[in-house]
Amino acid sequence: MTAEPFAKVADLEQAWRQLDQTEQARAERLLAAASRKIRLQCPSWRSAETAEPGVCKDICCAMVKRAMLADESNPEGWSQGTRTTGPFTDSWTYANPNGDLYLTGSELDDLNALSTSRMFTVRMIGDDT
Repeated sequence: MTAEPFAKVADLEQAWRQLDQTEQARAERLLAAASRKIRLQCPSWRSAETAEPGVCKDICCAMVKRAMLADESNPEGWSQGTRTTGPFTDSWTYANPNGDLYLTGSELDDLNALSTSRMFTVRMIGDDT
C-alpha cells in the first residue's frame, strides 16, 4: 500500500504557478517521490505535522519546485557555464543542475525540531542552599 503524497498538484500550483499537462504529470510523480523521501529521511515527520499542520505539504512543494526549476533553467544538466561576448563575460553555476529532490538543512530542521535532543544537568548530591 502506497501512502498518499503530502501535497497535490493543485497545492504546488497554488504555491508556485500554473502547470501545463506535461508538467502536471511530472509534478504528480515528483510529489509522490518527495513525500517518500520526507518519510524516509525524517522519521519524526508525524510529530512535525501534528505540531505545525501543513509543514510536510509546504516542504514537499518546495522540493518539487526546486527540481522542476532546474529543468526549466538548465535543460542540458550543466553545473557551470561561461559566455564571453567581446569584453563582457557571464558565468553561472546551477544550484541543482540535475533536478534532484533534496531536503535543505532548514527543512530537515523543521521536520526534526521535535525530535532533537536537549542538554541538561542534574545535581546528584548536596543542596544548593
